[in-house]
Amino acid sequence: MITLGIDIGSRNTKIVFYDTSKQSILFSAFNATEVNPLQSVQSLLKQAKDIYGLDLPDTIACTGYGRKLWKGTNKIFSEITCHTAGVLYFVPKVRTIIDVGGQDAKIISLTPEGKIKDFVMNDKCAAGTGRFLEMVANRLEVSLDELSELAQQSKNTLTISSTCVVFAESEIIGMIAKNTAPADIAYAAHISVAKRIITQLSAVDFIPPLVFTGGVAQNKDLVQCLSGLLNTPIITPPNPEITGALGAAILLSQMEEFS
Repeated sequence: MITLGIDIGSRNTKIVFYDTSKQSILFSAFNATEVNPLQSVQSLLKQAKDIYGLDLPDTIACTGYGRKLWKGTNKIFSEITCHTAGVLYFVPKVRTIIDVGGQDAKIISLTPEGKIKDFVMNDKCAAGTGRFLEMVANRLEVSLDELSELAQQSKNTLTISSTCVVFAESEIIGMIAKNTAPADIAYAAHISVAKRIITQLSAVDFIPPLVFTGGVAQNKDLVQCLSGLLNTPIITPPNPEITGALGAAILLSQMEEFS
């Protein structure tokens, strides 16, 4: 049997076709969430059909900000449970999950058995999320991928003191006006985000292994900054963007087994 997990996020939409018998991913993809999120889903489903001949299955689960939009959904799951299930697929021994997306950041603490023990979520402030890094990239006139590469060229450690995106942007504008090296600004932004994540981590009883997931986890320099400040290795799944959609598909498959 095949289950489909759909994660309609604030910035990106993700889908995963999951083979329940082989417990393997058949197809996964993501794209930017459009003004009409359902168009984003349809575009991804077309890719699955055109590339792999995958038709829309009867068993569909949704998560994310737009989880209630898809009318053909069999089950709706919370982002916390989905990201947990998705990360456990890649790293069964994970004890703490750091999930940073476009508009929010979540810390999930797990028991040795992989059950959710505690979690904290920041969805009120863009600082410490992908939106903050997008702002920095725009100011430096680089892509998000280039921002990570740029930060790794930094030769000086600067500090962005503001914890608000609006004020932090003013700081960055001031740095640019003083002809500060873009690489140093990029690195300072990553340190700022890493410190915000650590503040969230301090609110739970976090234990290694730590897994960093969500779209922001693709930023290698940020992962290095976080690992360095914590003095702890940080694991990133092979495709951190899809863990929510994967978890939705897995959770639905587990329900189907016992239905």
